Amino acid sequence: MTAMTTTADKTGARTPEAAGLIENARERIDTLDDRIIGLIQERMAVSAVIQEARITSGGRRVNLSREMEVLGHYRDALGKPGTTLAMTLLELCRGRV
Repeated sequence: MTAMTTTADKTGARTPEAAGLIENARERIDTLDDRIIGLIQERMAVSAVIQEARITSGGRRVNLSREMEVLGHYRDALGKPGTTLAMTLLELCRGRV
């Protein structure tokens, strides 16, 4: 934040109280985002173990029926945007197909 940028400019708030609330909430979101990223990285590692076991046993890297279950789970929990989120998550966890 430059010397000329105010808290109101940074948060879009029109009162100091609202600006403070927004700044605190954004800090919480940043913390949650860090946790979410960590969980995604953990999911990617577990997925790699599953893929390796499947491939080693003669199977395919991707199990489409399982992916459909995951897509349905996210859609049921989060609505249509959940499907998009799940697709991105599956893409991250597939690795190189």
